[in-house]
Amino acid sequence: MANPDPVPLAARYGARIEALAAALAREDENGFFAVLDEILQSRKPALIGELRDLTCNLQVALERFRLDARLADFAEKEIPDARQRLAHVLKLTDEAAHRTLDLIERSGPPAERTTKAIQALASPWKRFRERRIELKEFHELLKRMDAFLPTARADAELIRRNLNEMLLTQAYQDLTGQIIRGVIELVHEIEAALVELARLSGGEPGTAEPAAPRSSHGEGPAVPGITQGELAAGQQDVDALLSGLGM
Repeated sequence: MANPDPVPLAARYGARIEALAAALAREDENGFFAVLDEILQSRKPALIGELRDLTCNLQVALERFRLDARLADFAEKEIPDARQRLAHVLKLTDEAAHRTLDLIERSGPPAERTTKAIQALASPWKRFRERRIELKEFHELLKRMDAFLPTARADAELIRRNLNEMLLTQAYQDLTGQIIRGVIELVHEIEAALVELARLSGGEPGTAEPAAPRSSHGEGPAVPGITQGELAAGQQDVDALLSGLGM
């Protein structure tokens, strides 16, 4: 180790070494240890500084080793798992969107049919209420009403079933919301680890603390076909996540 003190070594220790040698030559035990204590006391601040530096370097090395291991776990397990989870979110969203559109298209014709039938019955029904309808037209109105009511009931039941199925189809949002929130937490954890790693590597001082280790990767419910793990705020967050993970 290079000597940081600009004072020459002989100037710092020459006189004490001579006194130490003289005490040894005359077998002066008290004088020998007194001079030796002076030498040790002069070296004490430097030794303490060197121990402090060694402790700090060891601490940084241990922290960096922990972060390197955590980042390796991110790369090998958690990011691929998050990619699969986001792919599952896309699959659920796509299936739900197509199913909802199909149910809406199937509900259109019966709704339109009922609307047209009501419009056709409105005028004769009004005349009936005003007592201006003729007997023949009244009998025709009764026949049309007899045909309309069961048809309208069947169409209304079909629309009701379609609406219930649409409601069930949209239940996927709770599952996908949990998955996306878990991926966002994973991104925040990676960000904190990278900030801390940059600080340990001599970059700009970081204020973020490393996130606490988790027992498994990714939070949220189990996804079919994907290893179960742990568990976006807005559309921009979702788009950014998908883009950042190569999707």
